[in-house]
Amino acid sequence: MSQENSPQPEQFTSGSHDPARRKLLKGAVNTGLIALGASTFPSWMMPALAQGEVEVPFLDVPDTFNPQPVRPGATHFQDTRRISSFYSTNDDFYLVQHYGQPEVDNATYELSVTGLVDNPLTFSLEQLRSRAVIEKDVGFECGGNGARLFHGLIGNATWRGVSLRDILLEAGVQPGGREVVFFGADIGEEEIRGRKVSKAFARSLSLEDAMNENNMLAFEMNGEPLPHFHGKPVRLLVPGFYGVANVKWLTQIHIQDTRYMGRFMGRDYVTLKREMVGDQERWVENSVARMNLKSAIVRVTRNGDAHKVTGFILNDGTPIQSVEVSIDGGPWQQAAIDPQSSQFSWKLFTFDWQGAQPGEHTLVSRVTDVNGRVQARAEDLPEKVSFWEDFGQFTRRVMISA
Repeated sequence: MSQENSPQPEQFTSGSHDPARRKLLKGAVNTGLIALGASTFPSWMMPALAQGEVEVPFLDVPDTFNPQPVRPGATHFQDTRRISSFYSTNDDFYLVQHYGQPEVDNATYELSVTGLVDNPLTFSLEQLRSRAVIEKDVGFECGGNGARLFHGLIGNATWRGVSLRDILLEAGVQPGGREVVFFGADIGEEEIRGRKVSKAFARSLSLEDAMNENNMLAFEMNGEPLPHFHGKPVRLLVPGFYGVANVKWLTQIHIQDTRYMGRFMGRDYVTLKREMVGDQERWVENSVARMNLKSAIVRVTRNGDAHKVTGFILNDGTPIQSVEVSIDGGPWQQAAIDPQSSQFSWKLFTFDWQGAQPGEHTLVSRVTDVNGRVQARAEDLPEKVSFWEDFGQFTRRVMISA
């Protein structure tokens, strides 16, 4: 989750990005929507309210639910009912971190590559910026995002940076290297078996995952230098993974021959669930890593007698086959996905709700990928002890007035 938990005081920079400079329609191969040709999409309007359009309140949102603007020292989550653009502004993209928000001086910044490599490397910020630059639209959510926050620990942005794969190839990973560990400049005190020690925030990837060509070391977000609270000056970006993998304030990349077992890999961000292992039911643990297939309805609007349902999709980058909506337990009906969507962006969708009758209604969405995986019903997910990886179908309730 953009490294998750309670943020510390920070300097805030207003983020802005003009979607008009982006291509409105990307090729099907690049969008991750290969099963839905662009010709099937209607003329798309971003989900800002049109003239005469009014929001239909959800009955499942309590009066006490009151998302706040970005504030120093507070976790920030979006009010998903207010999503109004394909890109989240830098101030609205969710924020979570564990060890404060360290001040890193751009002029003295260094990133080192150490461990089982033939050529240990050190880069200044300017040296990184002088390399070939890549740009990607990437959206992700916190591993702890879910229904309790109406899926607000979420964001979507354009990122620019340099290829992690190219840097690892330049360093020359030795045959024994199997795990790549990413350390941030944010350091906290941990008590382990009665002893207090200083620990840097860190996460790791297998060498195979780290070498994925989509990974980048990002230094720009939505056309601006990476803001302080999003990891200035450089953060790791692993498209398709939950935000906790995207280490902020990145200072060291270390290659080793054993699995990394720091707090945020081995003890925290661990999903404990009951499932079948062969023919035995067991409690199984896994580190939060790749995002699960997920969709959620976040808005219902009315314009005259017409009603529109809006939601989002997130997953690990596997192409999407379809997203559907069911009203009051009725048949699944196909919704339309925003053609701006790319492989690793969030995918906003809309559904024209025909013939909505006065009274209370339930609405739910489900997404299917090209491998035939379908977003599970909440009741069909394994029993879990923690709230990590909340990706079951999310039923909403609304009241349609006469």
